[in-house]
Amino acid sequence: LFCLYFLQGEKNNGFDVLYHNMKHGQISSKELSDFIRERVTIEETYSRSMSKLAKSASNFSQLGTFAPIWDVFKVSTEKLASCHMELVRKLQELIKEVQKYVDEQAKAHKKTKEEVASTLEAVQNIQSVSQALQKSKENYNSKTLEQERMRKEGATQRDLDKTGVKVKKATEVYKSFVEKYATTKTEFEQKMAETAQKFQDIEESHILHMKEIIQSYSCSVEDTHKQIEELHQEFVNNMENTSVESLIQKLAESKGTGKERPGKRKHNNSLLIHLNLYDSEEEDERRKFHVEIKPVQPNNGTHQHKATIDELKASIGNITLSPSATVRHTHTHTHTPTTPLGAATIVPPPRPSSRPKLGAGKLSERPLFYKNGVTNSSPPPAAPLARAESSSSLSSNTSLSASNTPTVGTSRGPSPVTLASQDALPIAVAFTESVNAYFKGADPSKCIVKITGDMTLSFPSGIIKIFTSSPSPAVLSFKLKNTSKLEQILPNQHLLHSDSSQSDTNTRDFWLNMPALTAYLRKNSEQNPTSSYYNVDVLKYQVCSNGIQSTPLNLAVYWKCGPTTTDLRVDYRYNPEAMQPHGPLSSVQVLVPVNGGVTNMQSIPNAIWNADQNKSLWKLNDISEKSENEGSGSLRAKFELSDGPSIPATLAVQFFNEGSTLSGVDMELVGSGYRLSLNKKRFASGKTFHLSFYRPNSA
Repeated sequence: LFCLYFLQGEKNNGFDVLYHNMKHGQISSKELSDFIRERVTIEETYSRSMSKLAKSASNFSQLGTFAPIWDVFKVSTEKLASCHMELVRKLQELIKEVQKYVDEQAKAHKKTKEEVASTLEAVQNIQSVSQALQKSKENYNSKTLEQERMRKEGATQRDLDKTGVKVKKATEVYKSFVEKYATTKTEFEQKMAETAQKFQDIEESHILHMKEIIQSYSCSVEDTHKQIEELHQEFVNNMENTSVESLIQKLAESKGTGKERPGKRKHNNSLLIHLNLYDSEEEDERRKFHVEIKPVQPNNGTHQHKATIDELKASIGNITLSPSATVRHTHTHTHTPTTPLGAATIVPPPRPSSRPKLGAGKLSERPLFYKNGVTNSSPPPAAPLARAESSSSLSSNTSLSASNTPTVGTSRGPSPVTLASQDALPIAVAFTESVNAYFKGADPSKCIVKITGDMTLSFPSGIIKIFTSSPSPAVLSFKLKNTSKLEQILPNQHLLHSDSSQSDTNTRDFWLNMPALTAYLRKNSEQNPTSSYYNVDVLKYQVCSNGIQSTPLNLAVYWKCGPTTTDLRVDYRYNPEAMQPHGPLSSVQVLVPVNGGVTNMQSIPNAIWNADQNKSLWKLNDISEKSENEGSGSLRAKFELSDGPSIPATLAVQFFNEGSTLSGVDMELVGSGYRLSLNKKRFASGKTFHLSFYRPNSA
């Protein structure tokens, strides 16, 4: 909170920092507008270049069997240019919205400057009084020391009296500034607290508005990418429909000189030929020449026989350009793969020849993150995997907690910077789970729990070159183990295929669509060429829960609310049986809202009281089996009230773990060609890990 971090300071310059931070918001808004405007310029230039390219396709040679292909290129390129021009239009409208926000922001900042003028005056007053107080203190100390020195040196009474007058005056001045500083400080703190909250509200509103703008920008770009993907697939379909036989047939029909063999035809009395000729690219009309050839008359006087040759017809045939098409993909066209970002369905490739052929499994239509009486939340995003290879493979420096946590996992050590295609290629896997729970007082039967998870694979950057250089890289297959506790599994349909007919409920086989994976990694490499590894989300899952037994931390709360005091007790118990393997809960925090005008708080262990939010916060050490009482304990607090009684509120709890999961799910590579260099596991409390209850006489 701004009022906590900017209220104090040696020079009381928190106001100045917050005010300039507010002004920086205007700079950010303008820079975002400039960024989008630059994107518009790039897209517009690209669109015009595509239009020019489409026009050039019309001028290419119309002779030969390849001629009909140019029409396909022309139409496809024109549509591509239109897609990018449509994005230009959308982004130009977004720029207008950003500019409108910049103008409104400037007006709001001007109004805020007027509203906080009194706070600025209070800041200047306390700075001035602080300086005067320091000088008066130094003067008082100096006069007092001088008086003591004169006494020790045996100065005359007259000199001592003069010095005493100076000391008295210095004392009065120092005392007056002490009193003035106290009054000024009270006024400063009051106004500064109000102003700090005002600045925080402005910043929160600013960030929210900027995120909305970015969301609009992202949606516009995403829509364009989907259109381009559909257009690209339309082009692929047209190329596949234009077979070699059809092109040969068109040439034969348009340029054929006759089906009869020479020597079989009788003497012709006359030959009529219609030729359709072209001269130059500037001519739009055909010019027809009628040529009549009369053979020499024979002397035997036989009747003249007439014969004709079929007219030669020129046509290029029709090519269908449908507005939408089903995406198809085969191993023989590894240069037109569909990226996993599109909305179309990819026909799964066959499983590796070393295993029985399995059909693509059907997924349940039930959503992974269903709505219930507690929340509609999703698990936290998977953190990047930790560095287990060299600079060409894996790295990480973030975690779910506010501070960095050590890497937990198993590693087979570093691999060479340059990967050889004949080596077993290193990959890493991470399981990240989120537990949401709602406790109803001390009744374990009323605990509602939902656990969700993500599985992420990480590939070293060096693997992309191997994938792209090989016409058919080894299929990456793995077995998901301990799946009996999973209620639902949702694979990434663009990348991952599985066998839904397996009889073993505790395992499930998966294999990746290697062309789609290669295209996805190549795209990420183009966007982030300096990255040493690339993460791929392959599946999500939901864990079957068994109420309070599924939570790693069991909780119960008791309230006793009176007119002048509120007593609170929170009992907690570490539950190692909910995780595999057993591991500590780190960064445990309990946040309790208490209303009724709290004037004083006494707590065991010590908690932090936030008067602005009316909340108390406990920060606990790691909780594990090695903790006191094997991880069980209580949080107690008594709150003195000025406007009681309090109303029992919902408590929020946060924690995380590195090295364990709640589901016990694991993976095992199947076949050769790859090796697992790191297996990382973690879980954390979700957005909803709450408890509430009201029992008047139980605290």
